[in-house]
Amino acid sequence: METEILKVSEENLDYAAKRAAQTLLDGGIIGLPTETVYGLAANTYDTDAVRKIFRVKGRPQDNPLIVHVSDFVMLKDVAEVNARAVEMAKVFWPGPLTMVLTKKPVIDQVVNCGLPTVAVRMPSHPVAQAVITAADVPLAAPSANISGRPSTTSAQHVADDLKGKIPLILDGGNCEIGVESTVISLVGRHPVILRPGIISIEMIRDVFPDTEYSEAVFKEVGENERIESPGMKYKHYSPRAEVVVIKSTLQQFIDYVSARAGDGVCAMCFDSEQEDIMIPSVSYGKKGDGFSQAKRLFTVLRMMDKLGSVRVFVRAPDETNESMAVFNRLYQASGFQVVEL
Repeated sequence: METEILKVSEENLDYAAKRAAQTLLDGGIIGLPTETVYGLAANTYDTDAVRKIFRVKGRPQDNPLIVHVSDFVMLKDVAEVNARAVEMAKVFWPGPLTMVLTKKPVIDQVVNCGLPTVAVRMPSHPVAQAVITAADVPLAAPSANISGRPSTTSAQHVADDLKGKIPLILDGGNCEIGVESTVISLVGRHPVILRPGIISIEMIRDVFPDTEYSEAVFKEVGENERIESPGMKYKHYSPRAEVVVIKSTLQQFIDYVSARAGDGVCAMCFDSEQEDIMIPSVSYGKKGDGFSQAKRLFTVLRMMDKLGSVRVFVRAPDETNESMAVFNRLYQASGFQVVEL
């Protein structure tokens, strides 16, 4: 299959959206940008097309997809909208927040893996918005990468993983945020964050102070446990190299990695620290700045493969505010290998 990469600008947005919409309505799947990461999208109501997502990605069959909508009418078509969802949407939509709600019958089990709920978000990226509007159907879309690999934040990343496997990639430039949306369940007694994102628990607690983290954010989910959201199970976001996350001071980190130096051993650290580390190292953001870390994270993880790394030691970010999303992705990328010094 030939893959067309269509560069999208303000001038050709309408044309690109209509091209993409037609591909989707004809049963195809496409790569398209959102403000978080690139998505691999299908018409939510076309179960055959949704199954293509799982096949193309090599995605486990028990890993539910997020449904993307462009307006509240579309939201009410797919989910039961409660008062908390309305309040959350007023504050955070359109944007990088996914709400888990009770599903409507129109959602087939192939989309949500047989759960009674469905994860829904309204992206703010103009290309994603335009495509959903042009297709006039909600789009089921996980990240546009091979399952387990670092997510894609540019059209080139999508092509690296999926060229020849999908007919169309819309190139809307680099993603603004760089990590996937925050996922929050609104079907229980308390709002529960299932996956951290750039919208932090501190921000959400300004709206609902009783918001909690799911235990799955901090521990490996068992093989036979059922999951409610993408990103809660399996090794995710990982380069081919082994990733080890180190919670330490800078000097402890330097001592630890220096003692383990060797061919193919690299480090990921924060800005201005590279000159102090005695093995090849790349910064993935400013220390204490979750926004800069999130924006660079997946690009740097992919760079590790291009450097021929076999083992990557990573300076752990904070576990608060926006950096919590970055720590969660590194925790998953490492296969839960975290060393605390």
